[in-house]
Amino acid sequence: MRIDILTLHPQMCEGPIGESMLGRARERGVIDIGVHDIRAHGHGKHRIVDDAPYGGGSGMVMRVDVVDAAIEAVRSASVHVVLMDPAGTPFDQRAAKRLAQKEHLIFVCGHYEGVDARVREHIADETLSIGDFVLTGGELPALVCVDAVARLIPEVLGNPDSLLEESFEEGRLSAPSYTRPANYQDWQVPEVLLSGHHEKIQQWRRQEAVRLTRLIRPDLDSSMSEAAEVAAVGESKPAS
Repeated sequence: MRIDILTLHPQMCEGPIGESMLGRARERGVIDIGVHDIRAHGHGKHRIVDDAPYGGGSGMVMRVDVVDAAIEAVRSASVHVVLMDPAGTPFDQRAAKRLAQKEHLIFVCGHYEGVDARVREHIADETLSIGDFVLTGGELPALVCVDAVARLIPEVLGNPDSLLEESFEEGRLSAPSYTRPANYQDWQVPEVLLSGHHEKIQQWRRQEAVRLTRLIRPDLDSSMSEAAEVAAVGESKPAS
């Protein structure tokens, strides 16, 4: 996969994508991630990228022609352009899986008071938001999306099996995890996890995933399929 991030602040993006699993996958050539300065396509001596909004108002708006030129500079035949904006569709794991099937993604990071609406209306293929809040720019939201998408690409994660039992798979949170020591300040690891009985452990994990989802994210619980819920709960009581 190829991913391009278009931003007015390249250094905000270069650090995170050069670290951890993303950085290693990038070095191995598993995924190609480029960061590009939108200001390179700005106008005049000072590379102006914004202007005052028509109709008045506070702040400045990023120009449609500048953003379009930045996109065209890295566009490919298979590109899918994503504009990061608070008014976008909420980003979730389903969106990450869908985007992970694309060959080439471009993430456009807005700034100032936003991006000329014609970018959303005529240029971007979709507009995404990571939550109902406003940040100083689209760089952090874009990085969140890039990380969520990239880890779904084969060979990016060290252990691909870890994708199978994590949060939001089958529409619910993942079960809690524990490690050594088994007893810390009288806080005990559940006995079932120490039993070595793999079937009981899997059953406990499914039950705990359902319990946590109902407790913390009832909105997710309401969308769980009936089949997944039956498989998770079963007929027996939760293991101790």
